Amino acid sequence: QVQLVESGGGLVQPGGSLRLSCVASGTFFNLYNVRWHRQAPGKQRELVASITSGGSTNYADSVKGRFTISRDNAKNTVYLQMNSLKIEDTAEYYCNANRGILGYWGQGTQVTVSS
Repeated sequence: QVQLVESGGGLVQPGGSLRLSCVASGTFFNLYNVRWHRQAPGKQRELVASITSGGSTNYADSVKGRFTISRDNAKNTVYLQMNSLKIEDTAEYYCNANRGILGYWGQGTQVTVSS
């Protein structure tokens, strides 16, 4: 099995930056596809960014050009670099690792963008 722990969230002003980390424990992490999701109060969970085992990336239109997802398999870690943050980016951010029928979720880290 895989356990995921997110970190790096916090309070930041509009236009600021944060880097989220998702650290995995377990084996064969390099074979997993990983996604970052976010959920704000009263809103549905949305997919923010994804990265495949091969390193291919995709982004939601709302964050394209501002966020960058990357992975360091040697450290069992996936990152989400968030720049030019907006108030509407405020949410709980979760990482999700998938391989076939296997799926794992972290407990989330809060990002608050406020002036």
